[in-house]
Amino acid sequence: MTHIRRFDHVGITVADIDRTTAFFVGLGLEVEGRMLMEGEFVDTVIGIPHSRSEIVMLRAPDGGAGVELSSFIRPDHQPGSPDAMSTELGLRNVSFEVDDLQAAVDQLAADGYGLVGGIGQYEHMWRMAYVRGPEGIIVALAERIG
Repeated sequence: MTHIRRFDHVGITVADIDRTTAFFVGLGLEVEGRMLMEGEFVDTVIGIPHSRSEIVMLRAPDGGAGVELSSFIRPDHQPGSPDAMSTELGLRNVSFEVDDLQAAVDQLAADGYGLVGGIGQYEHMWRMAYVRGPEGIIVALAERIG
């Protein structure tokens, strides 16, 4: 028996929610909502008393799973490793299918976001690249080619 009905979202904690939101909006995600979260409900769920955070929920134009950005006002956020590589434990990337990989990479480069490695091709099916976004977030971009 399965308990999961659908995949809803991935949550990413960030220090600069405006910059990170702009990055994902630039990729084509849309802001679904933005709000402050605090109170007994959230304290119970995350296990941090008296917490306060701002969240932004983003979704692709086709709907589906979203990206939830969260920035803590209280308590202070704890720094992660902005240069983390794929071998480090934990969530390593958020992946999106794109129509034109080179155009997406060029746009991000113009905004100051570079490739982690290079653009690779898997057989005659996919082209893919990892881009290091704000706060070290790795975004995988994949273009179907076959």
